[in-house]
Amino acid sequence: MNSSIDILVSGHLCLDLIPGMRRVTVADMVTPGRLYSIDPIAVSTGGAVSNTGLALHRLGVNTQFLATVGDDLIGQMILMYIRQRDPKLADHIRVRAGLASSSTIALSPSNADRTFLHCAGTNDTFGFADIDYNLVRQARVFHFGYPALLPQTVQDDGAELEAIFREAKQCEVVTSLDMAQPDPNGMVAKLNWRRIFERSLPYVDVFLPSIEETILTLRRSTYDAWTPNTLQHLDRTFLYELAGELLDMGAGVAGFKLGEMGIYLRTGDVTKLEKLAGLGINAEAWAKRELWHPAFKVQVAGTTGTDTATIMV
Repeated sequence: MNSSIDILVSGHLCLDLIPGMRRVTVADMVTPGRLYSIDPIAVSTGGAVSNTGLALHRLGVNTQFLATVGDDLIGQMILMYIRQRDPKLADHIRVRAGLASSSTIALSPSNADRTFLHCAGTNDTFGFADIDYNLVRQARVFHFGYPALLPQTVQDDGAELEAIFREAKQCEVVTSLDMAQPDPNGMVAKLNWRRIFERSLPYVDVFLPSIEETILTLRRSTYDAWTPNTLQHLDRTFLYELAGELLDMGAGVAGFKLGEMGIYLRTGDVTKLEKLAGLGINAEAWAKRELWHPAFKVQVAGTTGTDTATIMV
């Protein structure tokens, strides 16, 4: 495979505003009429394109970004931030005139997971027409995220998401899909996600969502019963069967990001793994494998973007 790009990262891109909340607790956040002192607000780009793409770039991987921003101040900030890392990374980010850019306020209180306040902006209309498939042909891997936050891609039972990955596979690249958790009370969470996955996963080589995203989209009653303590209910049998559903839908490699419990993977048969030949994968050695690797013990500075970066393993 003659490729000038190692990984083309496409899909959701936004600006993240992250207040320093090490002295603010979850209880503080739900107490009205109070003012709490915070540390300076960190400003960075976010979303699959930024979180995965910039991490790959820092590791020396030849990466390109494919996304859209508006022609507003937030869009200018997104482009400036990315160009400071490497001017070439913004070459294929389209500016959509007259539209707002996407932005997220990430609230990460002390000793708790994060909560997001999100404006969709140009991500509301991002879809098949925004992807340059001539550029896809130049890549070894086409990585796409987050269909749950790109509503055009999941309308009509995911017709456009299916079209994106079908076209990408015709470009003879390895395909990868990442998820983001939709608002459990929003319309996107109520879509027929089983049908969406059944249509798109036959063209997806690697699918690695979080366990919460998967349970929400495929087993809603279980999600409602287990939240907010999902990890406490997990065992190998449950993970094995749930990953098996994704493999049966067509994915070559399926697994889950499990937060503090690490990462779980199952791989398909030789035929599916042969689609990863462009990465030098030994299909026979990796076929029908099951792996559960614990998380490394680290000093946690924050959890924003960690699940998105995890997919690089």
